[in-house]
Amino acid sequence: GTTVILIDQGKIMQDSKAGKDIQAKLKGIGSSIERELKPTADQLNTESKSIEAQTANMTPQAMRADAALKTKVETYARKAQDFNRRRQIASGELQLTERKAWSDFYVALRPVLQEVVTEKGAQLMVDRAEAVYTDPSIDVTALVISKMDAKTPTISVVRQKMPTQPAR
Repeated sequence: GTTVILIDQGKIMQDSKAGKDIQAKLKGIGSSIERELKPTADQLNTESKSIEAQTANMTPQAMRADAALKTKVETYARKAQDFNRRRQIASGELQLTERKAWSDFYVALRPVLQEVVTEKGAQLMVDRAEAVYTDPSIDVTALVISKMDAKTPTISVVRQKMPTQPAR
């Protein structure tokens, strides 16, 4: 007969030392990105309120006639656009970082899964998400986590940078 074993990949990602390590490091990188963006976001917020206060009682004609205001608004719009571009890049970098971290996690997990398959004499390993019904006796998730914890308790997580496009 065929020996089937079951794993819960989500639980392995969530509960293994390496999975927790990745989650903590990604959270730290996300916080670092927020700290980098915050001063500019605060400055733009202040400028926006200043412009709103300045234009609150002005007619559209008066606003168009005020050259200094027009310059202030255009400068603000340019800064806001640059900030949004920076925020999109930072978000992309965080996504790249997350993808790379979990890819490295799965590279480290593969030999552990192979070891468990061999140890259990299994011909088939199924993820819990793909199974309709399973007998708890074939679930080897805890064994996989303990072996993964012993072999790879941490994963290096380094902030990835977006490839830069040459200026035109």
